[in-house]
Amino acid sequence: MKPLPNTQPNARKFPVIDYHYHAPMLNGPSAPCLQRSKSLRDISRDYFDAEADREFISEAAVFTALIVMAIMPIVTGISAVLQLLRTLPLF
Repeated sequence: MKPLPNTQPNARKFPVIDYHYHAPMLNGPSAPCLQRSKSLRDISRDYFDAEADREFISEAAVFTALIVMAIMPIVTGISAVLQLLRTLPLF
């Protein structure tokens, strides 16, 4: 069943607000759940200290594989040019 809309002409549009409400306050540093929050730099430093050691070896292996794959066509091209130069009569 759907709720019925409030169609009274003198109905309030917003709920009554308690203007004397005060949020509960923690009593200074004696509050047990209150801690000084870490800065973004400290959070990222903690994260990367733990992650960098684990991922360094795998990233180094991938980087080495990429370098080897990039160098192979260059070496093959240089050897093809040298073979071409040996077969051409230059003199």
